[in-house]
Amino acid sequence: MDSQKLEDILNLSLDSTMEEREKSLTLNVGFDEVEQTWELIVKFHGDLSGLNGGRISVEILLAGYAIVTIPESLIPALSALDEIEYVEKPRELLYNVYDAKRQSCFPPAGDFSGEGAGAFSFRQDAVRDMLSEPEYRNGRRDGDFAFGSGGLTGAGCLVAVFDSGIDYFLPDFQNRDGSRILYLWDQTLLPDEERGFYPPEGFAMGVEFTKERIDEAIALGRTEGFPRVPSSDGSGHGTAVAAIAAGSSTDVRYMGAAPGASLLIVRLGQAGSGSYPRTTQLMRAMAYALKKAQELGMPLAVNLSFGNSYGAHDGSSLLERFLDNASEVWKNVICAGTGNEGASAGHVSGRLTQNRAVELAVGQYESSINVQLWKNFSDRFRIALLAPSGQRIDVPVDRVGRTAVTVEQTQLLIYVGEPSPYSVNQEIYFDFLPVDSFINAGIWTFLLEPVHIVSGEFQMYLPGQAVRTEDTRFFAPTPELTMTIPSTAEKLITVGAIQGDYDAYADFSGRGVRGREELPGFPEVKPDLAAPGVDIVTARAGGGHEAYTGTSFAVPLVTGAAALFMEWGIVRGNDPYLYGEKLKAFLRCGARRVRGEERYPNDRVGYGALCVEDSLPEG
Repeated sequence: MDSQKLEDILNLSLDSTMEEREKSLTLNVGFDEVEQTWELIVKFHGDLSGLNGGRISVEILLAGYAIVTIPESLIPALSALDEIEYVEKPRELLYNVYDAKRQSCFPPAGDFSGEGAGAFSFRQDAVRDMLSEPEYRNGRRDGDFAFGSGGLTGAGCLVAVFDSGIDYFLPDFQNRDGSRILYLWDQTLLPDEERGFYPPEGFAMGVEFTKERIDEAIALGRTEGFPRVPSSDGSGHGTAVAAIAAGSSTDVRYMGAAPGASLLIVRLGQAGSGSYPRTTQLMRAMAYALKKAQELGMPLAVNLSFGNSYGAHDGSSLLERFLDNASEVWKNVICAGTGNEGASAGHVSGRLTQNRAVELAVGQYESSINVQLWKNFSDRFRIALLAPSGQRIDVPVDRVGRTAVTVEQTQLLIYVGEPSPYSVNQEIYFDFLPVDSFINAGIWTFLLEPVHIVSGEFQMYLPGQAVRTEDTRFFAPTPELTMTIPSTAEKLITVGAIQGDYDAYADFSGRGVRGREELPGFPEVKPDLAAPGVDIVTARAGGGHEAYTGTSFAVPLVTGAAALFMEWGIVRGNDPYLYGEKLKAFLRCGARRVRGEERYPNDRVGYGALCVEDSLPEG
């Protein structure tokens, strides 16, 4: 089917065979083969409650967004409803971890006042004073931690981490009252009434654990306590992120940015699946966190350390729009990393004024790959694709819909789309599927020929580096506009990474655009700022410490900083409106210069590097 209410990639999925979907990296995401149902993101108006029942379920989130699980055969009827405005399928979220060489002189997480980093100060003179005080017992003082600006620790604020889970047994997430985790929602567990395992109120998936139950598990120890709260962090990613944002280690070197904040943890995923989490699970987590924060009456700082490369990168997807709407609910700040695609050679852009050839190298043993080409709908291109063998495929750009062609060992699915109600940009999507096991390796060349040009802008994206081989890359890549989605959402605080010891931009960090005047069809300057993201030493799931690199580990510094700001403003009564865009403005204003960057804001570090002391309002 080709419904304008359905996004292009969903139309293509529905028009493809099960065999084609299973071979693709993207076409089958959101489809349950056992139940033959789709999990879909829906923008709607009015009342959808009448749809609930039978094999259809509707989860209302906020601001006219819902997640609908529905049999594939009923999607045409769903899209025909007046209440349904637009429908998208889920995307998989990739954690923003980057493999890099360890820089031994980089200061450990929690100590950003050294000469190397200088981006985040815990005021070491205050730490030394604290350690010398007689009431400091067993490595921890009774009462507030005496460091940060004015003794701020994030107390009274809620830090939410949506990630791979958490090792809740670690002392980094405990204080004298037990666990600092108020709620833990593990979306990957199955409800079990006999064991008292229930999903959160208003949700149908996963299991919610309260602080009281977590305290019981901790008191019993890992072996006996784990069955009480059988939630873990297999990758360690979520544990590291939470520890950087809000860990309360007794060792000052490993203490997080907001060690006095309370925690809300969501382990993203689906029961029985080892695949990456989906955007639908993130949306549920966001609605859940907002609900809990309002019930608790606590300001909320949300950490997003993941993203994906599929989309126009202009803030127009339903996920980006949903998060922009969520940022206006309650007193919250949402922080997201720019991703690690800056140096991955997965993006090409330009202005088409004459014929251009874009070369894509496809490595050996690549089982599937896809390419998105986004352009202004006012522009007309001729597009052809040359296979490594020299065979030419002309793309029927004047006909909306699917085209399938086979070239040697590669089946090509091409979908020519239209603008959506939320974006002026047009997508032309290429899915490379194997006839047998692997697609043809070698140089694939996209030939772009201008016919009628108004702006000439185009963007081409590969999937994230985590799901393609190192040899699959564009020959002449463009590092700009490589931020992953959802960091492209306008209302989020978007965080890039710097190398702390060199005090310089980290080249893997995803970039934004230089300015709207240069790429008028795409978002204004992003990122907002940057923070240390190379070899950050922090807590490891299971115990001990480890160095982590990637924008995943720069973001939680800003998330923790946001909790400090909200404690100062909202909890302490200095400024009850210090959240959202206002908090972002103060962080931008106090950001410091980064070595090698001459113009601010820019596409690499935004307004500069995080500097809490210079950003806090005076008073």
